[in-house]
Amino acid sequence: MFHYKKNKKKRFLKLERNLITMSDTKSVVSEQFRTIRTNITFSAPDQELKTILVTSSIPGEGKSTNAANIGVVFAQEGKKVLIVDADMRRPTLHHTFRLLNIDGLSSVLIKQQTIQNVIQETSIAGLDIVTSGPLPPNPSELLASKAMDTLLKVLRQEYDLVIFDSPPLLPVTDARILSNKCDGTVLIVDRNATKKADILKAKASLHASQAKIMGVVLNNSTLPRNQYNYQYR
Repeated sequence: MFHYKKNKKKRFLKLERNLITMSDTKSVVSEQFRTIRTNITFSAPDQELKTILVTSSIPGEGKSTNAANIGVVFAQEGKKVLIVDADMRRPTLHHTFRLLNIDGLSSVLIKQQTIQNVIQETSIAGLDIVTSGPLPPNPSELLASKAMDTLLKVLRQEYDLVIFDSPPLLPVTDARILSNKCDGTVLIVDRNATKKADILKAKASLHASQAKIMGVVLNNSTLPRNQYNYQYR
């Protein structure tokens, strides 16, 4: 077990950006994220699920928003959760959680910082964040490094669940590298933007990387009006 002082250099706002699972816990969308949580839990009944990759085929499908909300609902269940912004090209999680992004994953992988020093608390009990850190010139090489393997071993010991938000699959190789290292991969698909050909290419890419595809989240899908006509109080 490692001991650390969590980074306090941040300012919490009343509501984090896009965190519907915090701002409206009784909404249909929040319930859908709890359903995703349940499906993830039951997708590997005989395996200790510790690391999950959340990715998409192309940019703009909502992978980062989904990764953040999935992390929130697992923390709300009582799990000790860490979300790592492994998108060292166009990171967004520090915006979502209103955190500084001075040091982060890249700082650890080039050994300028320890993981203990870059973990940041959120306003959500049980949920921590590691931001991307400074954007490196070689993100794929860093993710494929032995330093990344060592980091994964440490995080597996310290957290019930580690969620990695990666770049999309088709433009760069980062997600393929991480998918091979994680216990499972969740693919985010935007119903209104993603072409079938891109989804098939993304699936083939994950299979080539020997990734375990846990499932697909269909983003921006409209539910029938009578799908949810009651709520728990």
